[in-house]
Amino acid sequence: MNRIKELQEKLEGISCELTCIDDSDLISANVHQFDVIFDLKFDEKIEQLHYYAGLKNIPVFVCAVKQQLAKAIFDCHAKIECTLFGINALPTFINRSLAEISLAKELDRPKLDLLMKQLAWDYKVVEDRVGMVTPRIIFMIINEACYTLQEGTASQADIDTSMKLGTNYPYGPFEWANKIGVKHVYETLEAIYQDTHDERYKVCPLLKTKYLKGEEF
Repeated sequence: MNRIKELQEKLEGISCELTCIDDSDLISANVHQFDVIFDLKFDEKIEQLHYYAGLKNIPVFVCAVKQQLAKAIFDCHAKIECTLFGINALPTFINRSLAEISLAKELDRPKLDLLMKQLAWDYKVVEDRVGMVTPRIIFMIINEACYTLQEGTASQADIDTSMKLGTNYPYGPFEWANKIGVKHVYETLEAIYQDTHDERYKVCPLLKTKYLKGEEF
């Protein structure tokens, strides 16, 4: 799903103008002109934090699911003067009833509350950790479904149908993986596993193979 379209839908109902800038245009773009910045691909290009670091008093929301904000700031080696927030901006997660947001600084919580009121967003502050909360749960389910399919216990269609009927989820695990993107699921799980070394997040070989081949389920 197009994440920009999701963000546009999420911002419907408030008076604002959304300007889209390609990653390659950040060098020439005057980022100081914006009131709020959303970087939907920060997980893939954390070096872009250098462009935002000196933006005093400008709120910057970056997709920080595969990357911990604290680690990104540490690796930046620059003074962070912008008001930085992490957001779950992976595909299918943006235009939801509840936004999942992490804080770079606890002192910025009141600023976040004010911003969310202006945007008319319901939100939940979550711990600044790789995977946040919802992706950890959903991606672990997808991973377990891959093990089930790999072992031949059930078919892909049966697993998807069973999960939808049994849990009332909007999609089955393989449908969800395709909508989110196998790449995002794999890279997030791998990042969580490297961060925690928790066996629950060890990537199933079937999922890894799909990722390496660039295939969907």
